[in-house]
Amino acid sequence: MSRLLDLLEEERRKLNQLGEASLKQAIPLWDNPEVQEQSRRVDELVARVSEMKARHHRVVR
Repeated sequence: MSRLLDLLEEERRKLNQLGEASLKQAIPLWDNPEVQEQSRRVDELVARVSEMKARHHRVVR
C-alpha cells in the first residue's frame, strides 16, 4: 500500500504542475487535455487506495 500511496503522491504533484502551467498560460483547466488525463490518473489511484482501505477495514473488524 505504501508504494501505491507514493505513486498517488507523485501523480498528484504532476497534476499540480500541469495545472499551474496551464493557468500561467491562461488555459482553463477543463480545456487542457493533459490536465484532464492526469486528473483521471489521480482519480483512478484515489479509487484504488479507497478500495484497499475498505478491504483492510473489513479484515480488521
